[in-house]
Amino acid sequence: MSGTASELEQLRAALAAAEGRAAAAEADLAQVRAVVSTSEAMIAGLKLEIALLRRDKYGRSAERTARLIDQLELQLEELVANAAEDNARAEQAVGQTQVAGFERRKPVKKPFPDHLPRERVVIEAPAACSCCGSGRIVKMGEDITETLEVIPRQWKVIQTVREKFTCRACEKISQPPAPFHPIPRGWAGPSLLAMIIFEKYGQHQPLNRQAERYAREGVELSLSTLADQVGAVTALLEPLQALIEAHVLAAERLHGDDTTVPLLARGGTKTARLWTYVRDDRPFSGTAPPAVVFKFSRDRAGEHPLGHLKGWQGILQADAYAGYNQLYQGNRKPGPVLPALCWSHARRKFFELADVEGNIRKGKSPEDISPIAFEAVKRIDRLFEIEREISGLDAAARLEARQRLSAPLVGELEAWLRSERARLSKHAKVAKAIDYLLSTAHWPGFTRFLKDGRVCLSNNCAERSLRGVALGRKSWLFAGSERGGHRAAAMYALIGSAKLNGIDPQAWLADVIARIADLPVSRLPELLPWNWNQPEGRSAEAA
Repeated sequence: MSGTASELEQLRAALAAAEGRAAAAEADLAQVRAVVSTSEAMIAGLKLEIALLRRDKYGRSAERTARLIDQLELQLEELVANAAEDNARAEQAVGQTQVAGFERRKPVKKPFPDHLPRERVVIEAPAACSCCGSGRIVKMGEDITETLEVIPRQWKVIQTVREKFTCRACEKISQPPAPFHPIPRGWAGPSLLAMIIFEKYGQHQPLNRQAERYAREGVELSLSTLADQVGAVTALLEPLQALIEAHVLAAERLHGDDTTVPLLARGGTKTARLWTYVRDDRPFSGTAPPAVVFKFSRDRAGEHPLGHLKGWQGILQADAYAGYNQLYQGNRKPGPVLPALCWSHARRKFFELADVEGNIRKGKSPEDISPIAFEAVKRIDRLFEIEREISGLDAAARLEARQRLSAPLVGELEAWLRSERARLSKHAKVAKAIDYLLSTAHWPGFTRFLKDGRVCLSNNCAERSLRGVALGRKSWLFAGSERGGHRAAAMYALIGSAKLNGIDPQAWLADVIARIADLPVSRLPELLPWNWNQPEGRSAEAA
């Protein structure tokens, strides 16, 4: 029996040793996985950082760079999550063995903003030494751990009390006047009105979704009630929107563009348009504040831009849309508008034929990649490199640099494209891209930047102003009526102009709504975004 017991003890010891080795191997494997995941995340992070640096250097307009950054951001998100998960498993495995733990390089967290209030929570200090139990302990310092927290939005009702007094001599009643409300039937304060407007037009949250969220917070506000306030605020701010439009149309050069807007119609929706006109003189060191105007129309007929810019004369930077042609006619009053076409549009037509990665991803063969288009993109990119170097210089300095550096490149590009076009079939895809650029109707507009230092090489300014509309289409789905489209255009102009001037649209709207009715017409320019000073004691959070 003693021999059998001894053998059992030996088997138990061998089994325990084998289990220990298996646990250690599992821990080692978990650590290796954590190292690999962390390394992959680090590599992806470095690739993203390189791509961002390249975008800062070479501009945001490169389609390839923008798509690469989006892809790297998604990849980095997944890899960091994988690394955190593998690291947690490695720590669990290490806790069950005697193997040293693996320390992963954690993401660097920026310090919390200084303007945030701090709530100090002090953990109760020990009354005696945790080692020997002595009560003779003295504070020698402290360690602080900061945790970011959020307080849910707080609603409140402001009760304005008007006391009544009666006169014992004449028995007449005296009472202060009723409080002023920015809009008729007013029950909402300026900050609430600004929040509703900015949520709808700045954050693309339809009123029905806002009503649902407010109800969850304990405040029942019907859709019709919110819509009533939106309409009243639009009418209240109409004089300010008119001032912004007058400022935009006083420019000598404008960026113009349009985008589709679904409009609710009988039996479904129809495609309406939202037009934008941007004044931004900063690229040529202009001192006029930037601003934007939006216009709504039921269709894309050329009569709309003709009406929008009635009485205006200058340089219009836009795409080659034929609807603008009426503006360029010589018999137009007060005179023809000069077109300046967008090189980004021309480049994009070549880029689609030269995008190697995109074509392969779509399953196309390498033969579908056009070497002519690839070379054209490279040549056009050189023009953009020059523009990035002279951005912000005055018009005269920009014109001198373009005549010296860009004009020779444009001449070489034209000669090369005409030579290549002569050898191509009219049905070739790259031939259509060349014809778009070299068309007798387009080429003077493309080369206008060589004659005027105020002209930009691209129309990206207008395209950026429409980016929010494109995002909003996914949220609000369609404009409910033509009048609703015009109302949206007015609110987009106010919010877009505030953003162009670097101020918080919601804080600005709250102050404007509170003050505009009390100001005489002569003082309304004080409320324009570029003249506005945020009142002391009011912050974006308070608004």
